[in-house]
Parts: sequence; structure tokens; C-alpha cells
Amino acid sequence: MAKQKFKVTNWAAYNESLRQRGDLTVWVSDEALSLWSAQRRTSRGGQPKYSDLAITMCLTVRVVYELPLRQTQGLMRRIAALMGVEITVPDFSTLSRRSKGLALPPVRRRTACWRPVHLVVDSTGLKVFGEGEWLENKHKIKVKRKRWRKLHLSLDLVSGEIVCSDLTTDDVGDPTALSDLLGQIVMVRSASLSPMAPMMARRPVIF
Repeated sequence: MAKQKFKVTNWAAYNESLRQRGDLTVWVSDEALSLWSAQRRTSRGGQPKYSDLAITMCLTVRVVYELPLRQTQGLMRRIAALMGVEITVPDFSTLSRRSKGLALPPVRRRTACWRPVHLVVDSTGLKVFGEGEWLENKHKIKVKRKRWRKLHLSLDLVSGEIVCSDLTTDDVGDPTALSDLLGQIVMVRSASLSPMAPMMARRPVIF
């Protein structure tokens, strides 16, 4: 059956319906606001400031709008100000730390598209602790050479997502590791896409 075509006759109502798709209404119940702060516990240790409900609400907004943690904190802070509710919003480090063990919606990964990917490549040194460190601390034996590794990271400049990584010896620079990083991107795109994968994997990458 051929797809039916509909002709718009009431453009005013049609345009208004499209505007309403971008309308944002946020409503938080009084019960949720009353449970925003964590209950004081009797066990030893530090007292949590925010309840699991508050952390879950913030992280759910993050998943829906695909925001990094800092932008999530800013959005929730602005929503609280617009609603006129007197609550403090968890900072991004608290959201990251408290997210472990909570039942959260899965993070939606961006699928590949035709737009260029802006990548930032940088590396950091990692010190390897092993037998040499133990000998130096226990028997005061001077280790001739400390072992280091270099972790190369490639980040999407737009989303902040770590696209790929590579661990090499400390004498490998970023220009040398670049080819292996790009190879990881091509393999991931080719494995996750349809028969168009070989073509779409060659989309431009900008550094």
C-alpha cells in the first residue's frame, strides 16, 4: 500500500503543535522535595547530604538530555531556581560518586552520522608499581630504573566522550600512537553499523 499524503490546511494549529514539541514543563511533587535530603544514619562515618532519590532524579535528567555531569548540575540548579524551591543541587563529583549501585536508565550512545568528529588526543604517564617498588621500600634497595607507561586518550570535543584509548611504553609519543587510535575508531564504527559501515567509517576526523 502506497504511503498516504496529507495536506496541511490549518497552518496556525500545525505551527503551534510544532512549537509545543519544544515546550518544557517540569513538575516535582512535594513528596519528592521532602525526601531530597538523606536521612541521618546512626552508623559511624560521614553523613550523606542527598538521598538516593535526589541523585537518581539528577542523573535521569542527564540521561534524557545527554548532558555531561557539570551541565547536569547547572540545569538542575536552574530548574530549582525557576520553580522557586529551596533545595541544594548535588555537585558533579557527588553525582559521579553516588551513581554507583543506583538503578539508572541506560546512557544513550550517539550513533555514527555524517558529521565530522572533532577529536582531541592527549596522553598521561602511568607509574608501574611492582617488585622494584617493594624492594626499595622494604630493603632500601635503590631501583635502577622506574617503570612507566603512557596512556593515550582520544576525546570527542563536542560530547566529551572518550572515543578510544591506547597504552604504550613511555617512549611512544602521541603522533606515533595516532594511527592505532584511528584504527580503533574505524573498527568500532564498522562493527556497529550496517552494510554502509565501510563508507561511513571514512567520515572525516578533525583534530
